[in-house]
Amino acid sequence: MSEQHFLRITGLKANVGSKEILRGINLEVRSGEVHAIMGPNGSGKSTLSHVLMGKPGYQVTGGSVYLDEIDLLGLPAWKRAQAGLFLVSQYPIEVPGVSLDDALRAAFETTGRSAENLHQEILGEARRLGFPLSLLGRSLNVDFSGGEKKRNEMVQLAVLKPKFAILDEIDSGLDIDALRDVSRRVEQATNEDQLGVLAITHYSRLLKELRPDRVHVLIKGEIVASGGPELAEQLEKTGYAEYGGVEDETEPVGASIFGLPS
Repeated sequence: MSEQHFLRITGLKANVGSKEILRGINLEVRSGEVHAIMGPNGSGKSTLSHVLMGKPGYQVTGGSVYLDEIDLLGLPAWKRAQAGLFLVSQYPIEVPGVSLDDALRAAFETTGRSAENLHQEILGEARRLGFPLSLLGRSLNVDFSGGEKKRNEMVQLAVLKPKFAILDEIDSGLDIDALRDVSRRVEQATNEDQLGVLAITHYSRLLKELRPDRVHVLIKGEIVASGGPELAEQLEKTGYAEYGGVEDETEPVGASIFGLPS
């Protein structure tokens, strides 16, 4: 049996400037589990992903985040990535002059992993995900379509094999075929590699492809309800009105995902 890991978030609070966005998040994800965070715009979903990954501009005012026995809040983003945390961003960043092969090779070398068969692994995952092989030699995400960027992110995820992945609005900008390909590969990783997943989304359409074990409703920086997949179905019918209003949230930004110093 594969080694079991956990991502444990306890009482997490965070501000942007003087404004409190996260008001005490409690959540635990284990190896092979898919947890969905749902909520309307401004509820704190992307802020949660940024705080977990260690992006600058967010002040943690309380709580803790542990990946197994590692205190993530005390680490920069690249060390969190090395510990086994991976962010699939809502808006994947463009990296001119750096190919996917270059970036992943550097990540392997930084963590002491052999890159001997890396190119073949990349080719295999690209074919598996329907990512055009002609794009592999191009600068990372530069002039890619939305679907190509998300498939590219999934190639990275599949090759790096982190312990946990945060999927921040991965369904944004995807057509149904791309959504199905991406969701299927994530689900395969939960079975094959025991990947733990925290999937952040507005809509239940993602969860029809990527079947969650647990669904959590995030409103105004707090998890106000949790349940099984049926909760997502309920939200599709009723919306978020019964859980209260929303407030402004800062715009999302990219993150270091390769385990490299930024």
